[in-house]
Amino acid sequence: MKWSFRIGRYRGIDVKVHATFIMFLAWVGLSNFLRTGTATAAVDGTLFMIAVFATVLLHEFGHALTAQRFGIQTRDITLLPIGGVARLERMPDKPHQELLVALAGPAVNVAFAALFFAILHARGQSTTWAADATFETAPLMVRLLWVNGIMAGFNLLPAFPMDGGRALRALLALRGDYVAATHTAARLGQGMAFLLGMLGLFSNPMLVFIALFVWIGATAEAQAVETKHALASVPVQAAMITDFMTLSTSDTLATAATALLRGSQVDFPVVDERGELVGVLTRTRFIEGLASVGTTGSVADVMTRTFEVAHPHDMLDGACARLQASEAPLMPVIDGDRVVGLVTLENVGELLMVTEALRRTKPT
Repeated sequence: MKWSFRIGRYRGIDVKVHATFIMFLAWVGLSNFLRTGTATAAVDGTLFMIAVFATVLLHEFGHALTAQRFGIQTRDITLLPIGGVARLERMPDKPHQELLVALAGPAVNVAFAALFFAILHARGQSTTWAADATFETAPLMVRLLWVNGIMAGFNLLPAFPMDGGRALRALLALRGDYVAATHTAARLGQGMAFLLGMLGLFSNPMLVFIALFVWIGATAEAQAVETKHALASVPVQAAMITDFMTLSTSDTLATAATALLRGSQVDFPVVDERGELVGVLTRTRFIEGLASVGTTGSVADVMTRTFEVAHPHDMLDGACARLQASEAPLMPVIDGDRVVGLVTLENVGELLMVTEALRRTKPT
């Protein structure tokens, strides 16, 4: 994610902070200072928010480390002002695994809430704040107890993209079809979004924002599963581009510029003198290289060597998942040592549109 920088790494998972999160912390500190006129309140408010997002980070690690037990890696976890985002390579294919991964995050919050409750109870302290006080003036542990409880409850709402929606889908899929389970969970999510939106119109406008978030998430999840299901039995060769150009490691960027301007192809596989695939020159890398070294620069110095490949008989669902996760916008298709085609997400989208149009065609 752009504008993110790494602050740590654990179990092979990068922990990143988005620039807007730093701005958010600054805004929290400034607003607390302007509200109270004291630096102490500004520091307290900022530290509390850092503690809240530490909990968010642990929530995401609950998902990531549980997924690791099933062989699913997490590329990174990024903290944003709206929460944390864990980029799993994929969701588990088996319903019981998805159920455990989905529930692992809220389970972390429940565990922390229980821990804070136990500590406060052992000390003989109240777990809430006085009637004449506010949440902001309550003891730190009390606030964290309630934050974790609310976070667990919100994430367990049975609506995509919350954890509860994924857990519900997994439970339904244990007894039936995965696609049908997704549609049921998505419809419930959209229904909940509608109710939240109506409630927000007459009470809290923030609920309208949450409703929009839930509605988009539920719709996107249903579409993603439909697409994956549609591609599961389609080989890569059915969607790959067979009319394409390759560049050589000995070519200059002037040659690449001519190839780029000559046709509609904007990303190129790069082969060595033996014709074997060694890299990919994307339009972005080409423009960056052109700006830094000019037309005399070498394609070999600018190309990326980090990319995914597919075989013509691979299934498109797996190939697309790897393509989406890769750094390159195209996936060369190789048969032996020879590049026989290219796959792009745009190409796959066109295949789906054609397939859907043919499906709707009524026989005459």
